[in-house]
Parts: sequence; structure tokens; C-alpha cells
Amino acid sequence: MTTRLFHVSDLHFGTEDRDALAWFAAAVAAENPDAVIMTGDLTAAARRREFSAACRWLVALNVPVTVELGNHDMPMFNLWERFTDPTKRFDRLERTVERPLMLDGVSVVPLRTATRAQLRRNWAEGIVRPHRLAETLALLAKVPTANTRIIAGHHPLGGAGSRHRTRGGKAALAALGAAGVDAVLSGHTHEPFDIVVDGVRLIGAGTLSERIRVSPPSFNELTIDGGALAVVARVME
Repeated sequence: MTTRLFHVSDLHFGTEDRDALAWFAAAVAAENPDAVIMTGDLTAAARRREFSAACRWLVALNVPVTVELGNHDMPMFNLWERFTDPTKRFDRLERTVERPLMLDGVSVVPLRTATRAQLRRNWAEGIVRPHRLAETLALLAKVPTANTRIIAGHHPLGGAGSRHRTRGGKAALAALGAAGVDAVLSGHTHEPFDIVVDGVRLIGAGTLSERIRVSPPSFNELTIDGGALAVVARVME
């Protein structure tokens, strides 16, 4: 059986590219993937109106969705809410936040890399805290042995794109590799990539926002057939 997943990231509602969003939504409607994996930065500044617009758009896709928490998705100006309930503003999408997806032969497991605060100046960068890694490994332990195992988080765990290495990323890669993970999906860089680091396949998605860097808007199409994982970065012309 073939499973098709669309991996999208960094929509940044508030600075979204409406043409790119329409292009992606049309692809979902025409091709009906088994699920959409959104690896963080749903909004630009975690404003309520940004979440409201993003929620309406994702719900309208009408396919199973899992949404990872990005550094832009935690309140920037309401520090009380940032520390006590950083996902409160996800509204109707609250149940999709870091939701494991157990599909036929494929399991998608979340790993939170965005954090409320950390001991360095740039809180936008990623960190894998020990208890977050433990949560992910516990979920992986429940996955059927024959399943393709995919991790979804916001920050790359190593080897690509981030100005500063995700703290704890190297240890996380080692633990995930030992747990038989087939791929780790991420966003944050706004550039698609597909590389192998320390024996683990790392797959990054581009952006559907106006915050492009080098590549135009894009998303990844993942096809899993007989345990083999193929990835195509689909770029908007």
C-alpha cells in the first residue's frame, strides 16, 4: 500500500503568500494526500487574528493534519501566556498540535524543539530538552515494528540551515537512529533539503510565506511504498 504525505512548513500567517497558499490547497484538493504535516511557524507573531486565519485555512483542507509548534507560534508580547499556555491560541486546531499520526504502515511522531525560553540570547533557535526526547521515544516504542517511522519537529537537528546548531540535536539524532527512525521532518530554514546526518535522514520543507530566502515557495511530497520513502520538493513556478 502506498501512503502519500504533504509536508509543509513556515506558513507565517500575517506575512503569508496567498498565491502559494492557494496553490497548496489546490494540490491537496486535487490529490487528496493521506495527511498533511505542518512543521511549525504557522503564524508570524502568534497574534490571535493570525491563528484564526491559519486555523480556518487548515481546517478547510479537509484531510488529517498534525501541527508542530514553531518559535513564531508562542506569544511574543504576553509573557504570562507564553510560559503558562503557549498553544492556547491555536483555537480549533488545538487537538492537532503535536498529534501523532498512526496511518496504515506509517507512523508520524512529534518532537518539540521550540521552547518558551532558554539560556541564550536567540530564543528562536531550537533545543531538544531531555523530557521532550523521552516523550518522543516513548511514543516510538508503541509503534509497530514494521511501520515507517517519521519524526516531525520545527528545527533541524543538525547539518542544515540553522545559524546555530539545535541544542541537544546531536544526542537526539543518536537516540532516534537507535530507535529505528526513518526520517526527521523539520522547517525553520525556509529552504527544502534532504540529507543524511549521523545515519539519520533529515528532510526540511520550504515556506509558503513572503519570507522567502533563496528558493520560491514550496512543500514536500512524501511517498512511502513498501517501506521505501521517496521525497519530492514541489516548487511553485
